[in-house]
Amino acid sequence: MSCPICGEKTERKYRPFCSKRCADLDLAKWLNGSYAVPSAEQDDAEAREIPDEENPARPH
Repeated sequence: MSCPICGEKTERKYRPFCSKRCADLDLAKWLNGSYAVPSAEQDDAEAREIPDEENPARPH
């Protein structure tokens, strides 16, 4: 099995990665949004930004 980040042979301790560095790089991609599942609906993002007139957003 090869590391999904750099392609080197995986290390048992960091599997499926070869090192802590590659594991951390992968985590960073998740945290900054580089990995995302595309939406089936084009308007999904826009619908979330506009508050519903019947249920206006309330401050916390």
